[in-house]
Amino acid sequence: MNIEWTSDLAIGVTEIDEQHKEIFRRFDRLLTACNEGKGNEEVLKLLLFLEDYVKEHFTAEEELQKRSDYPDYPAHKSQHVSFMANVDKLTRSFRDEGATLPLVIQTNRTLADWLIQHIKRVDTAFARYLREQKAS
Repeated sequence: MNIEWTSDLAIGVTEIDEQHKEIFRRFDRLLTACNEGKGNEEVLKLLLFLEDYVKEHFTAEEELQKRSDYPDYPAHKSQHVSFMANVDKLTRSFRDEGATLPLVIQTNRTLADWLIQHIKRVDTAFARYLREQKAS
């Protein structure tokens, strides 16, 4: 599994794009560690990073949505809440069970799928809305 930041993921808001890139960099560290057989050591680091950094990122994104009167804000925020619940569940599993191979695999799948799909669908829709607002 390989995921990487590409320009088609940019939403055109520098702060948000830079935060997305940092999340990709951190996730890449986990994937690299997994490929080297060291994924167990990196899972908790990534999950703890996500607990803090993603909250900060989501707050910035949601504030921008509120300031711009984004009509899909409630649905977007709901996805953020759901993702954080998934991260919390993975973190609890890690703390309860340790970094088992199934947990490492589940973490990889959950994060990769969500990260790409959320940015490509939901964040891109928000970016489109921002561009339309600027144009009008």
